[in-house]
Amino acid sequence: MLSLDIPMSHSRPDLGRTSQILIVEDEEIIREMLVLALEEEGYEVTTAPDGRTALGLLQDSESDRRQFDLIILDLMLPQVNGLDLCRLLRYQGNPVPILILSAKASETDRVLGLEVGADDYVIKPFSIRELVARCRALLRRQGAARFFTPTGNLPVPQMPVLQFKEVMLSPQECRVMVRGEEANLSPKEYRLLELFMSYPRRVWSREQLIDQVWGQDFVGDSKTVDVHIRWLREKLERDPSQPEYIITVRGFGYRFG
Repeated sequence: MLSLDIPMSHSRPDLGRTSQILIVEDEEIIREMLVLALEEEGYEVTTAPDGRTALGLLQDSESDRRQFDLIILDLMLPQVNGLDLCRLLRYQGNPVPILILSAKASETDRVLGLEVGADDYVIKPFSIRELVARCRALLRRQGAARFFTPTGNLPVPQMPVLQFKEVMLSPQECRVMVRGEEANLSPKEYRLLELFMSYPRRVWSREQLIDQVWGQDFVGDSKTVDVHIRWLREKLERDPSQPEYIITVRGFGYRFG
């Protein structure tokens, strides 16, 4: 089910503290191989063989303030399946990065995993080296500064508040108000919106958005952008099917306003 190419590099991540990774996987041999590879990289790893156990661990982490920095999540799990677990975490507003690891390989399955809130999707059988690289990329992005800074060379307009029509974004508070009510955005949704509102009417390609928001080391699917745009429209637009804020420019990408 997996390629046993354990990473040759034993360098430890420089993250200020040891990152905590939760592996939710019912196949024991895969759990053991992931633990071996990730601990070799210097991460602290906790495992769960099913969705119910994972929920318990996540609840315990909230009570003792020990937060997980990344979840590696199988989909076909006993008791509580991976999609339901991912959907629940996002419904609760938990922004922890989630990497789905599944034998479900169709495009529909991958898109569904991203739509319910996963940050990346890896198909079994898989390469341990690639999986560890994807984990590092997700953890780097998670450990980046809280406030948005583009990864390219674009200057950031020094504006205390960004506003367009009925949408107001406060960078200092990381808050977004839509028609007078606070919108609950994920970190990626917030950074996309801040980029859009900082450069109104500029057209961004998917590749440019990935470069600015996800970073140049992003190794996922460009459809991730479309999924996040859809979520943003649902939270900003009166009618997401006829958007007035985030506009599709056919053949080019997206613009704001």
